Amino acid sequence: MPEWKEVLDEASQYAVRYLDGLPDRRVGSSATLADLRATLDVPLPAHPQPAREVIADLALAADPGVVASSSGRFFGFVVGGATPAALAADWLTSVWDQNAGLYVLGPAAAVVEEVAGRWLAELLGLPPTVSAGFVTGAQMANFTGLTIALHEVLRRAGWEVASAGLWGAPRVRVLAGRGRHGTIDRALRFLGAGVDAIVEVDMDDQGRMRPDALASALAVDDGPAIVCAQLGNVNSGAMDPVGEICDLAHARGAWVHVDGAFGLWAAASPRLRPLVDGVARADSWTTDAHKWLNVPYDSGLVFCAHPAAHRAAMGARAGYLVHGADGERDALDYGPEHSRRARGFAVYAAIRALGREGIAEMIERCCAHATRFAERLAASGKAEILGEVVLNQVLVRFPGDDDRNRAVIERVQQEGTCWMSGTTWQGRAAMRISVSNWSTTEEDVDRSVDAILRCL
Repeated sequence: MPEWKEVLDEASQYAVRYLDGLPDRRVGSSATLADLRATLDVPLPAHPQPAREVIADLALAADPGVVASSSGRFFGFVVGGATPAALAADWLTSVWDQNAGLYVLGPAAAVVEEVAGRWLAELLGLPPTVSAGFVTGAQMANFTGLTIALHEVLRRAGWEVASAGLWGAPRVRVLAGRGRHGTIDRALRFLGAGVDAIVEVDMDDQGRMRPDALASALAVDDGPAIVCAQLGNVNSGAMDPVGEICDLAHARGAWVHVDGAFGLWAAASPRLRPLVDGVARADSWTTDAHKWLNVPYDSGLVFCAHPAAHRAAMGARAGYLVHGADGERDALDYGPEHSRRARGFAVYAAIRALGREGIAEMIERCCAHATRFAERLAASGKAEILGEVVLNQVLVRFPGDDDRNRAVIERVQQEGTCWMSGTTWQGRAAMRISVSNWSTTEEDVDRSVDAILRCL
């Protein structure tokens, strides 16, 4: 019999020790590349080894190279942690090992994603009839959303991408703000549309798309067009005026795609919801559950207001497949993957455990912590806060040139109390603080501010 209990007990004991130690653990990795290669790069085993010993050795060797991104003091990029219910559901996902591509391979996985998709639409203020796809992250969510958009705007222009491809197709313009995320450009590269399809629209000093600039850009050409709005500038957290963008774009017959990797979650908060006013009028939306919903990686989401267009762009049919009967949802019709992990279980558990009120409170708490960061650093007289703090993002500039600012960021990362990433904002180096973790406390913020000031 397989040694299930022994090997799972070993993994569980390490996991609990790791999680219990997060409040005091160094946040950044403590191992060098040479250290990790010395312990992990062993010769290919010639013979089987006891599974429990393999797991024990792996945990011991890998631990120094693990970044504590689940820590309440990790503020790099926009990375959430994992709530207890979401993590436990993710363990069950591995135990059940369902291939969630087809209903017949995982009926429970299919129904859970159906329900979670409906809950998400309600939380995020989207139309109740939207279709939903569970993908790896915002990159593949944007790829999926833009695939649907490209197929549909060309279909309306009399061109079928699925059969004819893009060679010879009418030119499609993609209007996107100068402050857009790089996943938009990368998705267009993957699609074969190319980054030259992008028409850059001016933004204001906070990183928001300017509606007047969009109106001017739309007026240049009445051909097929996709407008990419952004909810949550990755540096400043700024939110595009999505309602105005939808009105302008739809008046010209353009498709509106909303990149809401983290900012779309503002819709789940009664206090922050005005920031996304009009979002329901868009055509497609993306966000990440592994950011502000705090489920384990990987968990991206794409929604579409036109389910038939969604299935037409993504769906697959083959004689060897057993496709779902009426009412049975095949996930491969809503995303680019065929075989994939049953990501919906963790999302379902996270939403059910937190509830509407818990999700709103978590998002508002993260934003309050971001404001606390800004206020304490500004009050020190040793830091400048760049721009408004509208969500969970804080941009910080220290006295001195770019080299000194980058050196301070590196020193903070090496010191270990907390971890923030660097960026370039309006031509100047800056520290970027992102508060996205459900477990972050005011004490975590204060400890981190004190560490930053020490590192100056």
